[in-house]
Amino acid sequence: MPTHFHAVVWLDHSQAKLFHIGLTGADELTLHPHLQTQHLHHKANTTGSGHAAPDKDFLEAIASALNDAGEILIIGPASAKTELAKHLREKHPAIGKRIVAVEAADHPTDHQIVAYAKQHFKMAPPRVATGTAG
Repeated sequence: MPTHFHAVVWLDHSQAKLFHIGLTGADELTLHPHLQTQHLHHKANTTGSGHAAPDKDFLEAIASALNDAGEILIIGPASAKTELAKHLREKHPAIGKRIVAVEAADHPTDHQIVAYAKQHFKMAPPRVATGTAG
């Protein structure tokens, strides 16, 4: 995958979409946890919160994919985004220092993810010449 300075990660507990973004385009990588998250139901008078623990292998795969990113934006619904940010800051501090924001985002399309990241990183779209030199 070509190296781009900016990266955006959209994730929930079932997948992560990573986009390395440059002025000429974006490269996409989609990762899935090895064991899909099971829905746990909390019952009265039982121990535990009813939440599955984060998949460490999944978080490690994301960390590996972000190793060469200069600035990282993490977005997504629920708690997966904060779990990833915490994991990166604790286990991969060099990567964790490059997280510029962790923000809520529902389920945008790939195009919307890239557009949001470009706006966040203030990356102007390529200019198109409108006149002729003379």
